Order: sequence, then C-alpha cells, then structure tokens
Amino acid sequence: MPTTRRQAAAQQAGDVERKQAPRTRKTSTRKKETLRENAHDKAAAAGEKRDAEPQEPQDEELKKEEPPAKKAKTVDAEDFETNGEDGVKEESKGDVDLEAKQEQNSADTQAAKDHPAAHTYQTGTIERGHIYFFYRPKVELEEAHSIDDVQRFHILLIPRQPDLSTASSEQPAKTGEAKSEDQEMTLSSQGADAVPAHEPTNEEKKPFRLLVVGKKSLPDPEEGRGRNNIFWATTVTVGENLKKLEEGLGPKQYETKTRGTRHQGPARLAARGAYAVVNKEARIPSQRETHFGYYLSHPTPEHFGEIQEELGIHAASSFVLQVKNPLAPPTGPGRVGLPKNRAVDYPDDIMTEVFGRGGGRGREDFGLRFASVERKQMLDYEGVELLFIAARSGDKGLEQSLGEGRGIALTEAEEKESQESIQQVFEELSMDSDKIPADPLEGMWA
Repeated sequence: MPTTRRQAAAQQAGDVERKQAPRTRKTSTRKKETLRENAHDKAAAAGEKRDAEPQEPQDEELKKEEPPAKKAKTVDAEDFETNGEDGVKEESKGDVDLEAKQEQNSADTQAAKDHPAAHTYQTGTIERGHIYFFYRPKVELEEAHSIDDVQRFHILLIPRQPDLSTASSEQPAKTGEAKSEDQEMTLSSQGADAVPAHEPTNEEKKPFRLLVVGKKSLPDPEEGRGRNNIFWATTVTVGENLKKLEEGLGPKQYETKTRGTRHQGPARLAARGAYAVVNKEARIPSQRETHFGYYLSHPTPEHFGEIQEELGIHAASSFVLQVKNPLAPPTGPGRVGLPKNRAVDYPDDIMTEVFGRGGGRGREDFGLRFASVERKQMLDYEGVELLFIAARSGDKGLEQSLGEGRGIALTEAEEKESQESIQQVFEELSMDSDKIPADPLEGMWA
C-alpha cells in the first residue's frame, strides 16, 4: 500500500500500462511436447501416403495452380532486317489493330451509303447499255401484217459498264509500266463513257429492264417537241434471269370463260442497238434535263423497212426523259397513270430530295409531277412511269443531244457491231431464235 503521493501516482501509472499491454498466453512445457509429437505423427502419415500413391511432378501442380505466362515473341535477324522495328509487335497490339481495322471498314461501308454523292444530281453519262425492240401480234394471230395487228410494243434495256473500263480491267498495266498508246487513247477518247462494253454471249444472268410502250409506235423527233410528240413507257419487269424473260416473251395459251382456249404468238425482235442516258450540266434545279439516245446496229440501213417505219424506230434517235411522281394524280384527257397498287414505291430519299415531297419542290404537297433522272437508281424499280419527249433524230441530232462526242462514239461502236450475225445477237440474249423470231429485222411484215 503506497504511503506517499509519489508512490500512489507511480502505482496508478503502472496499472494503466498493464491494462494497455496485450496479454500473452504462456504455453506449458508439457503442452509444447504434446504438439511436437502430433506434428511428427502427421508428417509420418503423409509420408506413407506419398509412398503408396504415385507422386505427380511438382511442375504440373504449378501449371494447374498458376495461369501460363505469355511467351515473349522472338524475332529472327532476317525478320528484323526485313521489317525493321515496326515489324516487332506484341500480340495484344495486333489484336487492337485488327479490331480497329474492322471498325474502320464498318464505318467506311456506312459512309459510302451516306455519301453526299449518292444524294446529289448526277451529271454526265449515268448509264449505257444495249437496247432491243420487240412487238407481239394480237391474240389468235401468228403473224402481224400491219401495225394494226400489233398488241404490245416492248423495249428491253440491258445496262453495261463502259467499254473503257472493260479494256482497262482486262489488260491492267503492271506496276511502274507505262500505258500503251492504245490504252491511253481508249481511256481518253471523247465520248467513250457512253459506249457500252461488248455484250457477253450465252450468259443467262444479266440485269435487265423490260418496258411496255403505251403507244404502238414511237414519235418522230423530226416533227418537233410537243404534247403530241411524246410516248409513255412503264417498267413492268426488273430482273436478271434471261431464261424467264424468254418464257415471258414466248408463245402463250390461256383459258377464257366465253371464248375457251386462246393462243398468242411469241414476240418478234424488230431492232437492236446501244443506248446512253446523259444528264446535262445545270446551274439551277429547274434546268436539269436527262437525255436518252440510241443508235441501231440491227437492222442495217439497207434492211430498214416498213416494220421499223411504222413502229417509229429510227437508225438514231434521242428523247428528253422524265419520271412521273407516283404520288401525282393522273393527268390529261386520257387520265394516263398507273393505279396506286401498281405504281412504283420509291424510298423516302428519292421522294423528298428528287420530287420534293412535303413542299420541298413544286406547288403541291406531293412535290413535282415530273422530274429528270437525277439518279440512276430511279430506273431500277418496277412500276416506274417514264415520259419520252421526242428531241432529235439522225447522227447529228444524237450528238447534239448527248454532247461531248458521245453521239459520235456511240455511232462508231454500233457500226462495228452491225457486222455481228443475228445468231450472235440471240446468243448475247441467251435466247433461242426458234422461240423468238427475228424475221422483222428484214424490214417487211409477214
């Protein structure tokens, strides 16, 4: 017991230190010996178990417990000299580059679809190809003896790449090799963009459009422009199977309730040539104009006859081409126009940007009643109503309409193709001349 204040303070401080210090449990000597004996027994038992069972290598256990480390990429001296430091890349960086490249390709594809050029007025030659004229006699008539015996008048268009692209793709110049004079002339010849590439033969798959002409004959461009010098045509078929086209143009047989079985003869080939669709330069939208011109290779001038004359087919002709707005109501005394269920269903971008639907162009809410072919895609739909306004005829008229040497180039190309036989013409259509007669190419009615 403390007797002084100093001793009492010291004793109190000692009690606080004893309370804060952690308590340690003392292990007796006997307990330590017991623990050592148990540990020795366990070790002996484990040793017996290892002796009884096959022991796996220690490396395998490490492989199972730890993930494999990435191996460092080694580069040979030859690879380093060839690729340099840029050729030494880590695998993770290669994966990132691949993902970035895939994302870039996807972005480029989307950008091509949304490119402003796809939504603008396309000038120059927007399409070229080969053109074929067919007519079909009326029901129960095997032959047409005059224009009065004609029931349907068809125009077949087969678009093609320009002839200059075929020449450059078939004979590509090697790296560092100068182009030949012939290649330079082909690529730079004026008006070459209007000349279609040579038509391959015996190919059943080709893109085509089949048009039905409203009138039985084409207007004469020499009579001048006017409402009385136009013709309508409707795109009834857009496809690529020429065999199905041949079946459609071939003979037909069908049943009627009043007259029984009816027969209709096959269509006849009346002319063949090449065509081009050209958009003129325009400073303002109202001056935009599309010209459609063709030059015939078959029949040759000496075989032109009454069939071609009555059908209004000239050796060379050009027309101003317009597309009817499918939302515009029929006009004129004859109320010309397709019903809504048969009219073309254009996408929104064409309806708004070309025709001006919604007040963008024209005075009506549906926009313009007619528009030029501002984009080639406007022709690639069934149910399109086309208005052909007679412009000019003859070689000079064709050149004047198409411009920039296109009429001259088209004339020269078809004069060369006029040397082809009728059999070659049918082979490029993949058709049988026995099923689709070509007698009208001689110029005379049956």
